[in-house]
Amino acid sequence: MTTACRALLTTALLSTLLPVAAHAEEAADQAPIIVNGQRDGYVIDSADATKTGTPLLDTPQSVAVLGREQLNDQAVEQLNEALRYVPGVTLGQGEGHRDQVILRGQSSTADFFLDGLRDDAQYYRPLYNTERVEVLKGANALLFGRGGGGGIVNRVSKTVNFDRNAGGASGGVDTFGAWSLAGDANLVLGQGLGLRLNGTYEEFANHRDDYDGHFIGLAPTLGAKLGEATTLTLAYEFDRDDRVVDRGVPSLGGLPITGYDKTFFGSPTINRGTVDAHIARARLDHELADGLTLSLAGQFASYDKYYANVLPASATASTVTLSGYDSGTQRTNWIGQANLVWKGTTGTIRHTLLAGIEGGSQITDATRRNALFASTGGGTATTTTVPLAQSLTLPTTSWSALAGNSYANVRSLSAYVQDQVELAPFLQVIAGVRYDSFDIDALDRMTSIATTRNDGKWSPRFGLIVKPMASLSLYASYAKSFLPQSGDQFSTLATSYQSLDPEAFRNLEIGAKWDLAPTLALTAAAFQVDRTNTRVADPANPGYWLLTGSSRVKGLEAALAGTFTPQWHGTLGYTYQDGEIRSTTSAAPAGRQLDKLPHHQFSAWTRYDLTSRFGLGLGVVHQSSQFATISNAVRLPGFTRVDAAAYYDVSDRFSLQLNVENLTDERYYSSAHTDNNIAPGEPINARITARVKF
Repeated sequence: MTTACRALLTTALLSTLLPVAAHAEEAADQAPIIVNGQRDGYVIDSADATKTGTPLLDTPQSVAVLGREQLNDQAVEQLNEALRYVPGVTLGQGEGHRDQVILRGQSSTADFFLDGLRDDAQYYRPLYNTERVEVLKGANALLFGRGGGGGIVNRVSKTVNFDRNAGGASGGVDTFGAWSLAGDANLVLGQGLGLRLNGTYEEFANHRDDYDGHFIGLAPTLGAKLGEATTLTLAYEFDRDDRVVDRGVPSLGGLPITGYDKTFFGSPTINRGTVDAHIARARLDHELADGLTLSLAGQFASYDKYYANVLPASATASTVTLSGYDSGTQRTNWIGQANLVWKGTTGTIRHTLLAGIEGGSQITDATRRNALFASTGGGTATTTTVPLAQSLTLPTTSWSALAGNSYANVRSLSAYVQDQVELAPFLQVIAGVRYDSFDIDALDRMTSIATTRNDGKWSPRFGLIVKPMASLSLYASYAKSFLPQSGDQFSTLATSYQSLDPEAFRNLEIGAKWDLAPTLALTAAAFQVDRTNTRVADPANPGYWLLTGSSRVKGLEAALAGTFTPQWHGTLGYTYQDGEIRSTTSAAPAGRQLDKLPHHQFSAWTRYDLTSRFGLGLGVVHQSSQFATISNAVRLPGFTRVDAAAYYDVSDRFSLQLNVENLTDERYYSSAHTDNNIAPGEPINARITARVKF
């Protein structure tokens, strides 16, 4: 669809809503009913991921929370879409088939959690069953174990309401032809027994040639009150994702190639990725005594994933060179966790004491093959060079024999303790430590070489909070984290990694949090993240790694979120970051800038309800330029994207919503994986959504 056609269709969608909006105030006067009751706004007081229910005002680290209300207002359906509005978070392309976040300069595909339990497979995470998204920045090993050097992302699932039956459904379509349907039902099955059922179906489409796909999700949750002090939750989530693997466009002259933002640099018949994810969880919460609670949680997850891709490797003004590979991964995860939380006093000193243990097992089978391209002289080659065109013509492509076939078994056992001590109403100290025993057994089936490594690491945390007044806290914190040398997925263990010390992360942070009102919070922080014994992707050889030694990221951030007036809700955030390599190695000299780390990030989102039925939304996302990889050879230009929305409650049960992404039709490049896998951002796109409650 051309830009003109998209603009015309966007205008048409607007025209279907704006005449209704023009009469919104009159309709509201006749029947002043607010569909969702009093809105809660965009501020949330605590994060489940802290495991203690501690108010964010008393949490000595930067935390961003995206609630269901904001997710609905922005019409986002997948995690990566939601995280674009969190300053300090940048997105990697993820090889076109997975979530990949960069938190405070630390890239990860594994620092994702679901209700506080690790969800580390490589796939796109949906939000249809999510109540809110929590981003905890800085080293988080004490609560979450390995990794998390720059932060973690936790999805909090929707839960059962034992008091009443309720339900809702929504459907939406955009100007590219993507559409979705979703349903959410809460059923009271009996006294203290309830069922929550969420499901969705999505069809994918965007501005790129040859892109399509679909997603199916189903998530039942059973809740039972086993007496006054005990609650049992059983949950299951099935997600099936099938989509084109799109590796974006190559670079030319140190910038993304221009004039080919729609061109698919792959094979329509080969580039495909599929994931089947089964995640079953059980949780028992029991109040042992006044102020003493025990939580037991277990999770079994099975991931079956395959993706194949042809991708651009380099380009000239007239040609593009392509390579390719496929990968299959089967993974099973078992996790068990027990947390004991005591809130009480010793003399005049108040405590929130957390003691916990966690054990896990992760088994991964992975395979890989290389793409083979027919050559003009006969035979095949692992690369091919074809004329650069709006639609590429590729030679016949086949697959090599297995180039990789590996097995890995990861076992972990952890114990941790943390005490939040209120020495006086104006002074709190938080101190804790975690010990992780981490074992990896791996087998390279291609060479029959078995490798193993064992790590035992302590991860401390310390925080100091001073409260000049009840609504204002000033804090300082220190935390460490680690990551064994096998990459964050642990699918293989190279012999050369066995003798390397784990990567280490140290986070220093000072900040302030001020609750300007019960529903309005202002936060600010300065931080420094040091990472040592670091490996990063080799920009010249995708899939391989280089040792860079050590790096440092320094930054400042500030955010304002909540309700400004009963009709006006919004979030506002800014982050400045600077990161560099601090030791010269064969991969990079000291002083080279870290990749995917724009110096400046700004985001703002606001919704204003003009009447009880009609509201408008506006959003801005800005990123300064950033390097695609550690080579610093290719730069992604800075950009500013403007989004807009309009909301109309037709009745107390039915509402319409229009969201326009990239209102000014800005050309931008949102993310990259290598110097020649760069994702073009979407041009102007409108989506209309209808919601019904019953």
